[in-house]
Amino acid sequence: MACCESCLCCQCCCCTEGETRTPEELTILGETREDEDEILPRKDYESLDYDRCINEPYVEVLEGLDNKKTKKYEAVKWMLVFAIGVSTGLIGVFVDFFVRLFTQLKFRLVGKSVEECSENGCLALSLLELLAFNMAFVFIASVLVLIEPVAAGSGIPEIKSYLNGVKIPGIVRLRTFICKATGVLFAVAGGLFVGKEGPMIHSGAIVGAGLPQFQSITFKKIRFQFPYFRSDRDKRDFVSAGAAAGVAAAFGAPIGGTLFSLEEGSSFWNQALTWKVLFCSMSATFTLNFFRSGINYNKWGSFQLPGLLNFGEFKCPDGDKNCHLWTAVDLAFFVLMGVVGGLLGAMFNCINKRLAKYRMRNVHPKAKFIRVLESLLVCMVTTVVVFMASMTLGECRDLASPTANNTTAIVSANEDVNSTIRQFFCSNKTYNDMATLFFNPQETAIHQLFHQDATFSPVTLLLFFVLYFLLSCWTYGVSVPSGLFVPSLLCGASLGRLVANVLKMNLGMHIYSGTFALIGAAAFLGGVVRMTISLTVILIESTNEITYGLPIMITLMVAKWTGDFFNKGIYDIHIHLKGVPLLEWETEIEMDKLTASDIMEPNLTYVYPHTRIQSLVSILRTTVYHAFPVVTENREYEKEFMKGNILVSNNIRFKKTSVLTRAGEQRRRCQSMKSYPSSELRNVCDEQVGVEPAEEGQDILQQMLERRHMPYPNLYPDQSPSEEWSMEERFRPLTFHGLILRSQLVNLLIRGVCYAENQSSASQPRLSYAEMTEDYPRFPDIHDLDLALLNPRMIVDVTPYMNPSPYTVSPNTHVSQVFNLFRTMGLRHLPVVNAVGEIVGIITRHNLTHEFLMAKLRQHYITI
Repeated sequence: MACCESCLCCQCCCCTEGETRTPEELTILGETREDEDEILPRKDYESLDYDRCINEPYVEVLEGLDNKKTKKYEAVKWMLVFAIGVSTGLIGVFVDFFVRLFTQLKFRLVGKSVEECSENGCLALSLLELLAFNMAFVFIASVLVLIEPVAAGSGIPEIKSYLNGVKIPGIVRLRTFICKATGVLFAVAGGLFVGKEGPMIHSGAIVGAGLPQFQSITFKKIRFQFPYFRSDRDKRDFVSAGAAAGVAAAFGAPIGGTLFSLEEGSSFWNQALTWKVLFCSMSATFTLNFFRSGINYNKWGSFQLPGLLNFGEFKCPDGDKNCHLWTAVDLAFFVLMGVVGGLLGAMFNCINKRLAKYRMRNVHPKAKFIRVLESLLVCMVTTVVVFMASMTLGECRDLASPTANNTTAIVSANEDVNSTIRQFFCSNKTYNDMATLFFNPQETAIHQLFHQDATFSPVTLLLFFVLYFLLSCWTYGVSVPSGLFVPSLLCGASLGRLVANVLKMNLGMHIYSGTFALIGAAAFLGGVVRMTISLTVILIESTNEITYGLPIMITLMVAKWTGDFFNKGIYDIHIHLKGVPLLEWETEIEMDKLTASDIMEPNLTYVYPHTRIQSLVSILRTTVYHAFPVVTENREYEKEFMKGNILVSNNIRFKKTSVLTRAGEQRRRCQSMKSYPSSELRNVCDEQVGVEPAEEGQDILQQMLERRHMPYPNLYPDQSPSEEWSMEERFRPLTFHGLILRSQLVNLLIRGVCYAENQSSASQPRLSYAEMTEDYPRFPDIHDLDLALLNPRMIVDVTPYMNPSPYTVSPNTHVSQVFNLFRTMGLRHLPVVNAVGEIVGIITRHNLTHEFLMAKLRQHYITI
């Protein structure tokens, strides 16, 4: 079920400050109660439908396919996958180029001012210059988020939700992409402790969603006649490829990107899709590598920079036979670092969650410019702290700082040490170690920690970690596009380097400092995001050193186990705060005490195979359901109805709770249909109004039998509703024939697919598959329909367009089986059908969320 946007606005406006709202209503409105930590999943999120609707138009398309057309279709798919990878790589080139340009311009001017003012005593002017640059950049990034609020943050929680099967409004729109890609370069250049890797994943997913459609909702003139890939199934596959390409471009890790989509995706995953996703990731990696190598080093075709973030080469100095990257003894320290990383990651997530809840209560409900002011406040505090820490807390160290083996450390194979050190506030032949970390791009600072030896004091590293930890935690969640990978890596690398310095100085151990910095980065990042398979491979690919596989994997596992003891990963926390009905990999064992009949929705709104237009309009205007069972009344057991037939008795049991709801729904429909331009229809409704509300304590069935409520008027054209409905007729079983979507019904009405009562259904116009999917993904709404153009007495035959063979379960199916079927196949609706083909309920994503299942389990225990 999905609530329309206007309904939410009305809810917000109509409720006074004194009224109390349920936790679910507060979540929909973006609020939480201070005394309640639980946030229920929102019901206005729609689900994607990975299952194919094999109706007659689709079968006609299949019958028209031959071997040649199938190969052509696959070739087009491969070309689109390649185009998505190349486009994502070019986006990475664009973002990296302008981030480097703005950052170099800022640091060059500010650095020159600091050197001059150190002697002339005008450092306040240098601070003002830095503030002017940073706040101008952050202001632009924050304004872009105001244009499209979904562009805020990293986008990984939203893409993770999309791959899980939840449709987040506006998450893959072109306007979101423009605001995201442009905003992140200004946010990074503005000095905020954010990364551009997370937004790259979101940008790649948007390219994957939009490029195969050859149309844009933002720019309506961009529209080509391309009738292929117009389904949730195809779109979700391309989004998986785009997200993987974003990971590959960000880290130079095509295999890690493929595993990211595999780990976060929840639908049926086949070999062909894996191969396409890997090809897309490779295309993105080599596109980015080709252009970055040519632009930065003027060596076109050399492929020296595989990703936006490169860790450099880890190797021992030549001639040092006692040097080892890591030994078996170091594994014990790596495990301890994993524990510390998990604890610090859990603390980071806890603080950030409280900040996010504070923003939901005190920032988001206010005027939009308040969010811009918050972003500018964070920027100002960050800039002042960075400047003051570099000026007062940094240590001046010698430029020529030899290692124990008298070898000069390097930043990377392609960068000179002297080009990245900062001499701010220090005399000649010395440099400021704190300023070297703060006044460099974050990627350069990570290189410094990984590859320079004996250049940072333990006190500097500790202070840098504390400041970066607090400021990055505060920053993640403000209204700017922001990633979390690089700040977490830099924070953890400083901690790992601190551990290495302590082991070297205090214990005299002969270790490779870069390895400990890498493990520290992995430990803290793993403790924050809690990713396992894909993160391990991403870090291994980024280091280009396969021997690091075992320590990285052990560290990430320990960090995840430690952090999971306290809370969830940062992305899962933000998904929960948004109220997204995310489905986990599997349910708890105790949930098998429940069956499908315990969790299903029994109050069904259904249609008959041949339904009058007036009834379809009434149904669509008075409900928010996205699918309707197509049923016929089963008369086979009518005589045995009162004779104790077990199957029919079960059918009554499943339908008892829906009787009163149907009567109320009938009254609502009559009120809605009064706006229909037909005096005949208004008269039909007037005959049924005037029903008094039921008195409390009375038997529902008895009330219904006495008042003789009529069902939906003229739903079935071959039989007029009787004024004397008996109990048998009221509880007549409904034989299930298929499912039809709301979008399909609206499409049929808009295109005038119907026939007259005195005609055969064969005279009804037929729609092709291309016509049925032409408006994807924004199908017209029932309120866009001009009712004056429709004859309410006309009949619509829905059987050619319904899904005649959806997945179904029996009422006695255990919840774990229902959950696995729903999640694995990426379903949107799961009908519950008994042994004789009668529908008794329906299950959607919201019936399988952890919160809903726990509530039903508590009811089950109370009943027992």
